[in-house]
Amino acid sequence: MSEPQPSAAVGAGAIAAPAGGNRTFVAVLINTAAANVTTSFLWFALTFWVYLETRSVLATGIVGGAYMLLLAVFAMVFGSLVDRHRKHRVMVFSGVITLTAFLLAGALWLAFPEAALLDLGEPWFWLFSGIILAGSVVENMRNIALSTTVTLLVPVERHANANGLVGTVQGLAFVVTSVFSGLSVGFLGMGWTLAIALVCTALALLHLLTIRIPEDRPAAADEPGPLVDLRGAARAVRSAPGLFALIIFSTFNNLIGGVYMALMDPYGLELFDVKIWGIVLGVTATGFIIGGGLVAKFGLGKNPIRTMLWIVIGMGVLGAVFTLRDWWWLYALGIWVYMALIPPVEAAEQTVIQKVVPFATQGRVFGFAAAFESAAAPVTSFLIAPIAQFLIIPYMNDDSGRATWGWLLGEGQSRGIALVFLIAGLVMVVIGALAFLTRSYRILSRQYSEATVNAEVADPGETDAAGAERSAERKAPAERQAAAQPSDPDRSAS
Repeated sequence: MSEPQPSAAVGAGAIAAPAGGNRTFVAVLINTAAANVTTSFLWFALTFWVYLETRSVLATGIVGGAYMLLLAVFAMVFGSLVDRHRKHRVMVFSGVITLTAFLLAGALWLAFPEAALLDLGEPWFWLFSGIILAGSVVENMRNIALSTTVTLLVPVERHANANGLVGTVQGLAFVVTSVFSGLSVGFLGMGWTLAIALVCTALALLHLLTIRIPEDRPAAADEPGPLVDLRGAARAVRSAPGLFALIIFSTFNNLIGGVYMALMDPYGLELFDVKIWGIVLGVTATGFIIGGGLVAKFGLGKNPIRTMLWIVIGMGVLGAVFTLRDWWWLYALGIWVYMALIPPVEAAEQTVIQKVVPFATQGRVFGFAAAFESAAAPVTSFLIAPIAQFLIIPYMNDDSGRATWGWLLGEGQSRGIALVFLIAGLVMVVIGALAFLTRSYRILSRQYSEATVNAEVADPGETDAAGAERSAERKAPAERQAAAQPSDPDRSAS
C-alpha cells in the first residue's frame, strides 16, 4: 500500500509526519484491525449462541448493553492511560489482558457443561459472558491509542483520510467477523469458536511486539493525578469551544445504536437461519468498506461537522423505513446503507478532536467522548429489550396493534421490533436537524477552521540540529498566524 503524500502547500498548523510515519501507522492499523476481528468474532458468536440457545431478546439485550456499559465505565481509565504511557506500551498491555480474559473463559468452558453455562438463573452464564465481555472491552483501549497515533504519525491534512482508512479496515474486519461467527457457531459450536479466538489473540499480540512507534515519554507521565483524570479531560474538552456539544450530539446519535444493539440480531435471526444471517451481516458490512473508502479517498469536506450532521439525518430516515415491511431484502439493503454511513460519522468526530485538542491530552478527550457516547447505547438497550419483549411485541401481535399500525408496518412476526426502529429513526432526524440551529455548531465549525494547537507536534526522533530546524519551520506558520490575529474577547468568552 502506498503512503499518502502531503500536499505541496501545507496550511498553517499542518503537522509534518515523522519519516516513515504513514508506514508505521498502517502497521499499527492492521494489527489493531486483527485484534478487533478476534474480539468481534467472539463477541458476535456469543450473541448468536445466547439467542439461539435461549430465544431470549432480554438476554441478548443485557449482554449487548453490558458491553457498552463496561466500555462507558472504563473509557476514561483507558484515555488516562493512553496519555500517560507510550502508545505501543498501552497496546501491548491491552493485548495481554484480553488474552488472559479469553483464557479464563476457556477454562470455564472446560470446567462446566454447556447447559450450565446457558442457565440464565445460574451465575456461570453471567460469569462466562462477563469475562468474554471484559476481554473485549479492554481491547478497545487500543482503539483510543490508535486515534492518537493519527495525530502523531500522519500529516494534519491527511487526518480525515487516515480516519477513513480506519473505517475501511474495520469494515473489512466486520465482514470476516460476521460471516465466520455465524458459520463457526453453526458448524463448530461455541467451544471451538473460543479456541479460535484464543489462537488469533495470541498471534496478534506477537505481531504487535515487532512494531515500533516513535514517541517520546509523554509529559503526562510525570504529572500526579488520579487513575481516572476526569478533571483533566473536562479541561481539555472545554479548551475547544463547542467540542462538548459535539460529544453530546454523538451521545444522542448512539441512542439509535442502542436500539440496533438490542434488536438487530433478533430481527435478523427471525428472517434468516444463523448461518445465513452471519453471511448477510458479512455482505452488508461491505458498506463499512465503501463508506470508509470514500472518506479515505475524498475526505470529509471543509467542515466535517456539517458533513456529520447531514449523514446522521440520513441515518434517521433509513432507520425509520428499512423495517416498514417484513422483507429480507429491504432489511439487508438498509443495513448495508447504514453501515456505509457509520465510518464518515466516526471519522468526522475523530478528525475534529485530532485538530482542536492538543496531542498531550487527546487520550483523555477520546476516553471522555467514548464514555459519554458509549453510555447512551446500553441505556437504550437495557430499556428497549424488556419493553420490546414484554410490551411492544405482544401488542403488535395482538389484533389492536395490527389494526392500528398494520397500514404502515404490515403484518409479520417482527412488527413490534419494526415499530421501535421507526420511532428511533424519526427521533434521530429531529435531533440532527435541530443541531444545525445551535450556537455550538457555529462555534465549533469556526474553531475547526482556525485551530493550530498541534502545530508543534514533530518527529520524536528528530534530535539533531537539522531536526530542530525542521521543527522550528513547522511551528513558524502557526506562530505567524497567531501573532497576526487580533484578540477577540467574545470568542474567548465562548
